[in-house]
Amino acid sequence: MCARKRQNYKNLKIWKLGLEITNDISYLLLEFPKYERFDLSSQISRCSISMPSNIAEGSARTDKSFSHFLDISLVSSFELSTQLLVAKHRNYINVNNLKILEEKIEEFQRMTMGFQNGLD
Repeated sequence: MCARKRQNYKNLKIWKLGLEITNDISYLLLEFPKYERFDLSSQISRCSISMPSNIAEGSARTDKSFSHFLDISLVSSFELSTQLLVAKHRNYINVNNLKILEEKIEEFQRMTMGFQNGLD
């Protein structure tokens, strides 16, 4: 049984893209109404932060465990997509910003699933 070489998460493209999405979300949330600070804004922020954070945490574990953390990161990305649609319906974000974020999130999901498949 071979021991897996641990990943330096800061070198992973999926982690870098997750962090980029997190930063984009942070700037976007500055425009949300103040009364959403403890509701939708907070949930969106937590989901976006979860994406790169779970990649970082999982990178120091076995492949099987890392795959589980990648699952959590993916789940957060799907949750984030839904919450952004809610924000759009509430007119907190415009169609263009939504489209840009959706494209980045979909790219993150494709890359993460591909990376995860390489662990098996």
